[in-house]
Amino acid sequence: MSEEKWRAIVQNDSSYDGKFYYAVKTTGIFCRPSCKSRVPNKDHVKIFTYAEEALSEGFRPCKRCKPDGMRLPDEEWVEQIAQWIEKNYTEAWTLDMLADKFHGSPYHLQRTFKRVMKMSPAEYIQQVRIAKAMDDLASTNKTITEVALAVGIPNAAHFATLFHKRTGLTPTNYRQRTALNADIQQRREDGGKDER
Repeated sequence: MSEEKWRAIVQNDSSYDGKFYYAVKTTGIFCRPSCKSRVPNKDHVKIFTYAEEALSEGFRPCKRCKPDGMRLPDEEWVEQIAQWIEKNYTEAWTLDMLADKFHGSPYHLQRTFKRVMKMSPAEYIQQVRIAKAMDDLASTNKTITEVALAVGIPNAAHFATLFHKRTGLTPTNYRQRTALNADIQQRREDGGKDER
């Protein structure tokens, strides 16, 4: 990539629109040079002469600058965001950061995500974190604090409150119940009888 093109990207220079497009490998999104999204890492940028080239290599058009002249369907955009959350659920983020990453305004992202998923992005990440915590509690011997940290909630008390609110059980009660159910299941599979 030439310094001239890089400067056009950094300065959001609209005089270069239509002359080239840039894609960001880490996000899978491509933009016009004038796009107001955050300046990408130069090492992650790939230049295209035509929007069709970026599309043919699997890059998606930016929701903000619409480099292909079309809008990405809301459902597809929200699915991309949800997939990113599922892969990066341990990271701390804000709505502004998420909107910037997916090239939309915070207000539009919040409203669209809620309409499509029937919950806000914050509620969705909580749901993903609690589901991962349930897996950890059932399959590991990690402490409650270690489970909380592993799912991206640094405060164990806050984690326990969220967990109870979502599942109706404390993390400790959930682990005990899961262990008991697994024990009963194992006895059934072994053909043994529950002796009391």
